[in-house]
Amino acid sequence: MNASSKRRTAIGRAGLVIATTALTLVAWTGRAHAVGTCTEIASGLRTPLGVAWTPNGNLLVAETGVKGVARSGRISIIGSDGARRTLLDGLPSATNDVGDASGPSGVSLRGRTLYVSMGIGDVGVLARDAAGQPIAGTLLPNPNGPSSPIFSSVLAVHFSAAVEQRTEGFTLGSVDEQALADGRTVTLDRSAGERMTVEKIVDFPNYIPAPRPGLPNNVRGSNPFKLVPVDEQLYVTDGGRNLVWQVDLTTHAFAPLVEFPAIPNPLFGIGPGGPTIDAVPTGIAAWGDQLLVALFRGVPFPPGVSSIQRVDPATATETTWIGGLKTAIAVLPLADSSLLVMQLASSGLFFGGPGTLLKFSAPGGPPALLADCLTAPSAMALDAKSGRLYVSDLTGRIISLPLAP
Repeated sequence: MNASSKRRTAIGRAGLVIATTALTLVAWTGRAHAVGTCTEIASGLRTPLGVAWTPNGNLLVAETGVKGVARSGRISIIGSDGARRTLLDGLPSATNDVGDASGPSGVSLRGRTLYVSMGIGDVGVLARDAAGQPIAGTLLPNPNGPSSPIFSSVLAVHFSAAVEQRTEGFTLGSVDEQALADGRTVTLDRSAGERMTVEKIVDFPNYIPAPRPGLPNNVRGSNPFKLVPVDEQLYVTDGGRNLVWQVDLTTHAFAPLVEFPAIPNPLFGIGPGGPTIDAVPTGIAAWGDQLLVALFRGVPFPPGVSSIQRVDPATATETTWIGGLKTAIAVLPLADSSLLVMQLASSGLFFGGPGTLLKFSAPGGPPALLADCLTAPSAMALDAKSGRLYVSDLTGRIISLPLAP
């Protein structure tokens, strides 16, 4: 299944690309257990896909955009009181090949640099048969070209703590996009004396050839989801190519670190889907000298095939760390070596049951159910000081959950 088919089916309830957050080991050492109910603290966001907590006590949110509204991608600042301010607006967002908005997908903050992954946008279109009907599982290069030169890329946004606390927002223009595509650093200024710089860290290939019978021009698109910096390396999940990219932050050189194979579809011949199910890597986190990667898996999204994989960057090998999951979209290691795993849905084929938050004290042990009050969760970030978890929801909301000590 190609990237576009996975996006359409993986977010059936919200009609948008799924995404998860890329989070490193947090400092909070409390034990998570029964947490009570979800509390909405913000709403009306443009389909939030990625979140990151700042030392100043704010939540940075990657909003992929609004369907049919060009350049509606945005990075917002959500304060502890739930008030929203704009950090950076005008980011590329376009309607992808299956009719969903696709733009900013993930954020990861290190120091005063915010790394932002940009999704596939409109780089491809579905092939159509002789009657003009779309052919599922196909992708052709957009004959008009993508509407932005920085889809399928990673940006670095540099801003001060003062800007984070006071700004009313910057806007990226089309001229700025082209400058970034050309490898130039863009400086954005406001009349209040505020300044922000943006640079392109890497531009992945929009697609690679993937010919199929009767369709020699078929391609597989690059669709960056989430990312995490570790030392001078940046690791990026690609749900379209089913791999993790490794990017050198000094030289900006990049290459695939590990590619996840498809698995047999346990329902092939008796249910929906083809003979195999794609990996669809989404969430990523650093855990000591290892990486943890959430494999969402593709159509028909049966229970038990989603997993958390442990990846060793030194050897470029991967092993299953937690199996038997259903639509895992985010993983968050805690300082006590336990893991939080978030699922978009919890039962049946496709997306039955609520989104859930699970805690694993040991990889092979049974999880504790911490929350089943989530609708369509897409990412999570932890405020280590208060022990509160913040979850983005594809319906445009931010939800708060207490992780009680």
